Amino acid sequence: MAELIIMFREVLEASLIIGILYTYLNKSGNEDSMKMVWSGVGAAILASIIIAFIFGQLAIGLKDNEAKIFEGVVMIVASIVLTTMIIWMARNKNISEDLKNKAKEAISSGFKYGIFTLAFVAVFREGVEIILLLWGAGKGGINVISSVVGALLGLAGGYAIFVQGVKVPLQKFFNITSVLLIFVAAGMLTYGVHELESGGVIPYYGGKTMYQENSILAIRSNGQRKEFSLENNKKAEKWASRIWDINPSKNDDGSYPILHDKGAIGGLIKGFFGYNGDPSLIEFITWVLSIIGLNFLYQKVGKRKI
Repeated sequence: MAELIIMFREVLEASLIIGILYTYLNKSGNEDSMKMVWSGVGAAILASIIIAFIFGQLAIGLKDNEAKIFEGVVMIVASIVLTTMIIWMARNKNISEDLKNKAKEAISSGFKYGIFTLAFVAVFREGVEIILLLWGAGKGGINVISSVVGALLGLAGGYAIFVQGVKVPLQKFFNITSVLLIFVAAGMLTYGVHELESGGVIPYYGGKTMYQENSILAIRSNGQRKEFSLENNKKAEKWASRIWDINPSKNDDGSYPILHDKGAIGGLIKGFFGYNGDPSLIEFITWVLSIIGLNFLYQKVGKRKI
């Protein structure tokens, strides 16, 4: 679900930008610059695909803690990028006029590739955002169907607005999706913290003390001293740091129940809202503070008149 909303919004934004440029050039009698627009779009899409490939190769080459730290950092960066996008859209009420002015400046400057650069930067920015946000929303496992459906809906929206002339309350649409994406951004940030905990960058709060108590109980019940490996120690610290665990037990066949945070419904809520059936104290505090902080930024900073 998160992938669908992200792709829909990002592709629609890119479609609106190109639609505005196309309409302006057509009405201002600069049809000869159309080729530059489509060349910029094509180059931006190609560059985004290359970046996505390189990004994927970097992720595949990492193992264990390195992979967790990498994913944690990417999730946090994605959360920051998404927050910036939400605030930017809230503050810029006259995107159409801004683009027209930039296009006018590019044409009047006499720089041959001015329109190309304008189209390239606009679409490439959306492409990079898509890479980061999809990785964050999918936790490394992207739902391709949702992503494709979202992209097609975004293209259909752009087509309906600029070709069919359909009137769409865009401001209301962006306000609604911005509220939903605040939860997505909070979930990304929280999961980033989760991965940094797993990678050892952030210590498990309270885990060490609880582990010591559990190890004493284990020695008494067995009647002999037992040496714990480093991995067992880490797992003990991890689970001792959980503030609750409401995840249902695995099914007999080893699969996850639908309400487990790795199950069908629980996983969907986790990907969209950052739900976790067994959060640590740090994760829970991060989620609560991020929801409050992001909402404050959106209401006070994003909607402030500039």
